[in-house]
Amino acid sequence: MSHLPPLITDLGLILSVAAVTTLVFKWIKQPLVLGYIVAGFLVGPHVDFMPTVMDEGNIRTWSEIGVIFLLFSLGMEFSFKRLIKVGGSAAVTALTTVLFMLGAGYATGQALGWSGMDSMFLGGILSISSTTIIVRAFDELGVKTQAFAALVVGALVIEDLVAILLLVLLSTLSVSRQFEGGQLLWELGKLLFYLMLWFGGGIFLIPTLLNRTRRLMNDETLLVVAIALCLTMAYLAVAAGFSAALGAFVMGSVLAETVFAERIEHLTKPVKDLFGAIFFVSVGMLIDPVVLSEEWRPVLLISLITMLGQPLSSAMGALLAGNPLKRSVQAGMSLSQIGEFSFIIATLGLTLGVTSNRLYPIAVAVSVLTTFITPYMIRSSGAVAALLERTLPSAWLGAIERYSRQTQQVKVTSDWRHLLRAYGLNLLVFSSVSVAVIIVGQRHLPALLDPGIGWLDGSFLAGLVTLLLVIPVLWAMSFRRIQRGAYRHLWLNKRELRGPLVAIEAVRVLVAVMLLALLVNQFFGTGLAFLAALLFTVLAVVIFRSRLHRFYQRLEKHFLLNFHQREQRRQRPELAPWDMHLAELEVPASSVAVGRTLQELALRERYGVNVALIERGERTIPVPTRDERLLPGDNLVLIGTDEQLATANRALAEEPPESGNSTPERCEMQLVKYRILPRSPLIERTIRASGIREEGSALVTGIERQGQRIPNPESALVLQQDDLLWLVGDADRVRTFMYDGKGARE
Repeated sequence: MSHLPPLITDLGLILSVAAVTTLVFKWIKQPLVLGYIVAGFLVGPHVDFMPTVMDEGNIRTWSEIGVIFLLFSLGMEFSFKRLIKVGGSAAVTALTTVLFMLGAGYATGQALGWSGMDSMFLGGILSISSTTIIVRAFDELGVKTQAFAALVVGALVIEDLVAILLLVLLSTLSVSRQFEGGQLLWELGKLLFYLMLWFGGGIFLIPTLLNRTRRLMNDETLLVVAIALCLTMAYLAVAAGFSAALGAFVMGSVLAETVFAERIEHLTKPVKDLFGAIFFVSVGMLIDPVVLSEEWRPVLLISLITMLGQPLSSAMGALLAGNPLKRSVQAGMSLSQIGEFSFIIATLGLTLGVTSNRLYPIAVAVSVLTTFITPYMIRSSGAVAALLERTLPSAWLGAIERYSRQTQQVKVTSDWRHLLRAYGLNLLVFSSVSVAVIIVGQRHLPALLDPGIGWLDGSFLAGLVTLLLVIPVLWAMSFRRIQRGAYRHLWLNKRELRGPLVAIEAVRVLVAVMLLALLVNQFFGTGLAFLAALLFTVLAVVIFRSRLHRFYQRLEKHFLLNFHQREQRRQRPELAPWDMHLAELEVPASSVAVGRTLQELALRERYGVNVALIERGERTIPVPTRDERLLPGDNLVLIGTDEQLATANRALAEEPPESGNSTPERCEMQLVKYRILPRSPLIERTIRASGIREEGSALVTGIERQGQRIPNPESALVLQQDDLLWLVGDADRVRTFMYDGKGARE
């Protein structure tokens, strides 16, 4: 009789229990994460009346994979370009919250008599809100279209990045066991260097690879490629001395800039959900009821500090960033819990053996309590804001309103700030690339280029090759003109800034000379060699200046093309600073709007909103016409106020009324394709006369004919033999219609 390995038995056990608990939590309208934690507690070693996991080591390994995919998914939602567009308002809100809660957590730990390391990790645990829980709560409460929701999501993006930095810093503190400023600065610089290198190299190479293999990328191959890239970057991060989670996060942010982002996110979601469930189950397995019974006072105290400190600090940060009082209060009360990143930080302390055993179950208990209260905090935020508006002195309210109005009007950035930002980015990027080329050349090229000749060793040849590779980078850093218009304007109109302008040019050259000295020291090691290399570099720059310029322009154009390709595919309009804002709404498959044109829906006339964009898979329809029909899964970008968008959201979520009193027939909208075979009665008939819509209850969304694609064809278009029809409708009804003597083949 065959024997099942413990891993399969354990997986069957935890997934079976998790299935039951998540159904229960879904029924009582609570986050599924809590259901997974409860499932882990039930199958853990501290509960006797349930079967227990036999091999916890294997489950822990799978949970580490879950962390990797959770961070990969967060990276897909993050993207560095999105970070740039988040704006100062969300950044100020997030940083204010993080700094306040770091201090509050550390002070709480010290007040409880905990060690310095436990207190530091507690501050990190309390400083990061839960993206998953908040986004799900927004969906369930129907407030994701409101202006404060956009502010909260932007703050969560910043907090995700800060959480990555916290993981690195806490790891460093755990290893050194002391607060050394120099070591922390070194780790931060190392982290920044690798982020620049990985992100720059990833944007330069990965979108190109995906675009050139586009025709080979079906769903299966794209899923395999995406997971391979994720795990490869996780390995590179570990090899560089960081966590695998950081590498997964970086790769997710790189793939988020490609045109395949939506498909990859859709394909990897089941993988992330599965391994993420195992991770949260493993979190629940570490809950010790004995510890909680002994530490219930700290649990209540820390939960109270979280539910008061996070909303207060977030609201103050939002006010400081210039948001109105109501929006600030609503955003603050939404950020009132801890979640998945807190578990990861607590797991880090436990894995490194630097925190006590009580910290982990306390963190989980606090997360459970604060998560339960989150929907009620969000729901009551409007009433709390109204109460404050009624009770605060009118002078205070007037001052807040004036400050908010003045902050919104400060949009102009001076030429000097533009120039300094551009020069700083130039130095940071190209110095990172130069150091990376020198390190790789010093480690790998000497052995590859060693000719075995006594007077000509591999180090000398490796130095020459590395120098040739670095020269274009040094030229771009030292001599390339940056922000010419701003530089010329400052030089001609700001005489007092001519000295600083010359100084920053000198700094560029000085940094290039220092990098050249580093290269010479690594490969040659003599002063004469440095002078020779400097002379060679200057001559190469002077002689090949135009070629270097063209070469750099090609590289820059390729990088920017990859970096902006997704944005160019989905251009969105910018809005004036009115009450109107952009919001994204997905059309459910069961929506009454499916199959109807924008003219029939009359969203502008009925609800006051305008459709700025329709995203349909990899296709983007900017400013759609009134004849555009909505399909299941369409992502609409609407423009309107909070009230208008909320009303439109409810209207799009409505289902069509049932006909009669009979049991509703199951109808699942799908996108299917059929080929028109010879002797089909559909040949030479128009789409309108074919009966596809009336008899098959389907919509023709596209036709492929002789290698050409016809999206959203007109109803008067005549069907031909071998046409490939793309239909949206109930799969069973469409199949019955197309196979009922119609001469069609899937």
